[in-house]
Amino acid sequence: MPVYEYTCRACGRRARLFMSFAEYDRAAPVCPHCGRAELKRRVGRVAFARSEASRLDGLMDDPALDGLEDDPRAMGRMMRRMSSELGEEMGQEFDEVVGRLESGESPASIEAALPELRVGEE
Repeated sequence: MPVYEYTCRACGRRARLFMSFAEYDRAAPVCPHCGRAELKRRVGRVAFARSEASRLDGLMDDPALDGLEDDPRAMGRMMRRMSSELGEEMGQEFDEVVGRLESGESPASIEAALPELRVGEE
């Protein structure tokens, strides 16, 4: 159900009202704080639902990817952003690696310090 945001002209407080599109067309909203019908509609935030593939495609087209191999801090920021876009907890090891990158440590140094994280070497 959509959320509509208002500011009351009588008491000055903000209000968020939930109503269907049909209700919005007929409604005479009342301030939940003071009970007056002197509400002014505010434009609230807009959220877009995007698929995981769409979010990742957007990240891959980001100009911030240019030169990541030469800048550990930028690589760490990008990895954190990718994790955030996925919306998943990546684990303690990921956080440690990203934290080290963000502090400027080189990927080679991290790999040498954490050999158990190497992929594909058995």
